[in-house]
Amino acid sequence: MKKHNYSAGPCILPKEVFEKAAQAILDFNNSGLSILEISHRSKDFVAVMEEARALVLELLGLEGKGYQALFLAGGASLEFLMVPYNLMKVDGKAAYLDTGTWANNAIKEAKLFGETLIVGSSKAENYNHIPKNYSIPADASYFHCTSNNTIFGTQMKSFPNTDIPVVCDMSSDIFSRSLDFTQFDIIYAGAQKNMGPAGTTLVVIKEEILGNSGRMIPGMLDYQQHIAKESMYNTPPVFPVYASLLTLQWLKNLGGIAAIEKINEAKANLLYTEIDRNPLFKGVSAVEDRSLMNVTFDLENEAHQEKFDAMWKAVGISGLTGHRSVGGYRASIYNAMPIESVQVLVDVMKELENKI
Repeated sequence: MKKHNYSAGPCILPKEVFEKAAQAILDFNNSGLSILEISHRSKDFVAVMEEARALVLELLGLEGKGYQALFLAGGASLEFLMVPYNLMKVDGKAAYLDTGTWANNAIKEAKLFGETLIVGSSKAENYNHIPKNYSIPADASYFHCTSNNTIFGTQMKSFPNTDIPVVCDMSSDIFSRSLDFTQFDIIYAGAQKNMGPAGTTLVVIKEEILGNSGRMIPGMLDYQQHIAKESMYNTPPVFPVYASLLTLQWLKNLGGIAAIEKINEAKANLLYTEIDRNPLFKGVSAVEDRSLMNVTFDLENEAHQEKFDAMWKAVGISGLTGHRSVGGYRASIYNAMPIESVQVLVDVMKELENKI
């Protein structure tokens, strides 16, 4: 039976990425060696790293604009620490938008370095919307936001204009929609949503904003050190970087971000339309802030849960259960999720309505 993987991450990746990555595990570039055992200093892998970093900037439209792309380890959670370490000035402050669990975790780390201002929060409403009409202090070292909130199914549709550096955690919607990426000074994203397997983190940095914090930074946490060593300060996560390169190549061949955005919009519209039409279901997040990546919804009547769960599992749907902190359902429809799989879920929802 075909599986329809709605997991929020690690998540579905393109079939051709799985196939090429599997072959590389057996024999990488006809070298007789596995990608799992080659030296990260070898000519073959250095070429992988260089192409992956260049392709990131190409897809984001940041080539030749003063940005560097890095593949690091530690997940987005380590970036919660590295961002204030590198950007928050000694005796300075930073501004954060609190839109969910991961934004809140980033705020906790920033508080270790100085005054951390929460300029807007939707916590009181269980993060069901994106705060609006907030102001950002002009003397803050930087402004931090999370573009898409996987647990609560909300997504920022616009970003504030400010003269201070803007940092964005795009872990769950990187490469999924067209944006002017020059409005951001740092973008970071765990790979395991739209880019590759768990184990590497993409960080895109406008280089000119670094070196102004006034503090000593340990080498492993210093963006400038990683840039100088071209993402090879220490042994990088070789296989996740390679699989990420394969995914980036797949995206480029598809037509880039503009092409996948149209597909993502079609998938989201298909599912949200059924949620709004079907009297057995209800959306969770504010309509104007609905995520194109993580569709959160619930049953109007919990008495139907057992039947619904049995029905979607019977057709090969996996990973539809909502995050343990909020319950309900969450359909993660990242770049590699085909619209045919979304239709399978919609058909189950319609079938439930017919049976009740």
